[in-house]
Amino acid sequence: MAAINSRERIKKLRDRMKELGLAACYIPTNDPHGSEYIGEYFKCREYLSGFTGSAGEMVVTDTEAGLWTDGRYFLQAEQQLEGTGIVLYRLQEEGVPSLEEFLEQKLEPGQKLGFDGRLLSVASAKRLKQRLEKKGIRIDPAVDPVGDIWEDRPPLSCQPAYSLDLQYAGVSCKEKMKWVCEWLRRAGADYLVLTSLDDIAWLLNIRGDDIHCNPVVLAYLLVGQEERRLFVQEGSCDGPLRAMLARDKVELRPYEAIYDELGRLPGDCKVAMDHQIVNWALLRSVAPGITVKNETNPTIIMKAIKNPVEVENERKAHIKDGVAVTCLIYWIKQNIGRLPLTELGVAQKLEELRGQQEHYVGPSFDPIAGYAEHGAIVHYSATPETDRTFRPEGFLLLDTGGHYLEGTTDITRTVLLGGCADEEQKQYYTAVLRGNLNLMAAKFRYGCSGVALDYLARAPLWELGCDYNHGTGHGVGYLLNVHEGPNAFRYRVASRPGGNAVLEEGMITSDEPGIYLEGKYGIRLENLLLCVKREKTPYGQFMGFEPLTMAPFERKAIDVMQMSDRERQLLDQYHRKVFENLSPYLDRDERDWLEEECAPL
Repeated sequence: MAAINSRERIKKLRDRMKELGLAACYIPTNDPHGSEYIGEYFKCREYLSGFTGSAGEMVVTDTEAGLWTDGRYFLQAEQQLEGTGIVLYRLQEEGVPSLEEFLEQKLEPGQKLGFDGRLLSVASAKRLKQRLEKKGIRIDPAVDPVGDIWEDRPPLSCQPAYSLDLQYAGVSCKEKMKWVCEWLRRAGADYLVLTSLDDIAWLLNIRGDDIHCNPVVLAYLLVGQEERRLFVQEGSCDGPLRAMLARDKVELRPYEAIYDELGRLPGDCKVAMDHQIVNWALLRSVAPGITVKNETNPTIIMKAIKNPVEVENERKAHIKDGVAVTCLIYWIKQNIGRLPLTELGVAQKLEELRGQQEHYVGPSFDPIAGYAEHGAIVHYSATPETDRTFRPEGFLLLDTGGHYLEGTTDITRTVLLGGCADEEQKQYYTAVLRGNLNLMAAKFRYGCSGVALDYLARAPLWELGCDYNHGTGHGVGYLLNVHEGPNAFRYRVASRPGGNAVLEEGMITSDEPGIYLEGKYGIRLENLLLCVKREKTPYGQFMGFEPLTMAPFERKAIDVMQMSDRERQLLDQYHRKVFENLSPYLDRDERDWLEEECAPL
């Protein structure tokens, strides 16, 4: 059915393209705020293709349709695009043209490419424009052909926003605004335009539910030395929240009014905006004569460095989350072969266990519960059609996370469902575990970024001639986006300015090496790491990590002989910490089981 719908919808799109004089239509996966995950209203690529992955771009010409996505989604995209007539282009694979190269090859001088300028960042739009204009290809960024044909398009989300109390936020909105105003003075700008929803929520100490699993509010924010204008939908802010914002001198405006208001700013002012995030339609709305300064959002680094209150709260959140995940693993092992356990059922059970924890808000992303070969699909999402029933054998890859008032979690454990693992399973599980432990135990001089440390996680797999086609780690927000920049672990140098950020005290980054054997199983092990200061010597300030995630690893899948004495000691130390933190919250049977799982090797 999905294939039939895709073909019909693409035909309607081509008819609309002819009416608009377009030779091609570009459909990115984005919203006007540069969000990683987007609301239903903006899922134009998914509407056309049926591909539900969080990353991917489409191009439709009068004869061809292609979709570009990365290694996390190759298997998923193959399955979901089957029968649609849409060609899958695997990003960064040898011989695969980039989207820009495809457009250069397919379009002739004088032909026109159309796209919705709200859904493309300034930086991306300028690169595309410059490249295509060299061949004489024109662009029209003021059209929305998919929106024109989308019948029963979902409305924009407008959920109630709420304030985050100081006992959780740690720093007041007033104090954060001072930081931004000081930055404006240093940058020589009169205004800062913020469009990224997590930055706005962090700065104002508000949260919402306008994007699935992301507790943010659809909004734009204009910050000046004496004025702050928040552009939100009617109904987002109730009376108490409006009063709180007013005390912080924040005025409310209609959501779409940002475009007109930027056109009415004083002609001699200077406006700072991050061209990597701000959409092109918004930049085009700025009045002529106004100086626009391309500056990385100052809130990105401010937000990434968690304050002491946030850090202490995060420790509490991860203990709560560890209790839920550990109880789930115990429950699975007690019931495998006795109850009809499935991928969807286990994910639902974990949600129930998290819901029993105080101050639980909701999942931080859709759960990944992949049994056997489904575990080899990096971002697999079970459906009623694909839901697998477990057998008392093989691996279950379980990647989930939760939002609490005390913070956000993200944890992956690969659970052995049978009595013992075979030699191959042990070899790969141990290699992934060694990578996780070695990165967790890293000690490094201040000034390093994740590029310098990624090798620690990959080395055991590289020694086997294996690798994984995703980053080793991403930053994590505080009751915000589960993927948060600028900190990360990856060996490829990021192209975005500030994308290779120095690891600072207070940053939280995931540590998640993995291995994926197509058609067999996947293994991923993920802890969140808090960056902390170690000793200072004549050679400089040294840094390290504190593991926040608390849950046992799979003891019966470990080949101890592969591990060095140091690695065994690291695992024993970690397991001792897990037992000390979680055991007070478990019943006797759970506690006895955990004690065995966490016993020294």
